[in-house]
Amino acid sequence: MPKVSPEHVEARKQQILDGARRAFARHGYEGATVARLEEEIGLSRGAIFNYYDDKLSLFQALAGEDSRRWLSEFGEAGIDGVLRRIAGEDAAWARVYLDVLRKAGTDPEFARRMEAQEPEPEQRAAGRQLEELQRAGVLRDDVERKAIANLVNLLSYGLLMYLILGEEVDVDALLRLVHEGVDPRPKLSD
Repeated sequence: MPKVSPEHVEARKQQILDGARRAFARHGYEGATVARLEEEIGLSRGAIFNYYDDKLSLFQALAGEDSRRWLSEFGEAGIDGVLRRIAGEDAAWARVYLDVLRKAGTDPEFARRMEAQEPEPEQRAAGRQLEELQRAGVLRDDVERKAIANLVNLLSYGLLMYLILGEEVDVDALLRLVHEGVDPRPKLSD
């Protein structure tokens, strides 16, 4: 069997993930059958599942990509950056997140597999960053980091829900309210 370069492996994995994202966005998690994945990706099931164990592994890889992107945005531009990024996501893809959350709530085996995912290094880095932002006085230090992380997660999922429903969100107004709640610095009057 011919050896393939690491670049080829990465390009193939990205091809699979790009096609899987389209299939999930178009058909939902449940509707993205193996046949639909093959069609959208342009590869056989053998080629696809040579790189990923199953459909859930594909979804987890895609969710991991998004999580890394959002955490990177958080690292570079804080709460403002990540909420703006999420507000600009594709509504069809955002529906898949809710689809998977619903499945995790109704299928114990699926939930177990979702929970078995190891925490990403980026998540640990995000925790360290929250700590640094608190030390720097950018975020309140009288509130536990977990509570701030929960707030960001709730706002993120709320934005995804609004996106899915086609609702308009004034992100600037939302961020002003967020900053009033998490920023310890005195407010300047307009």
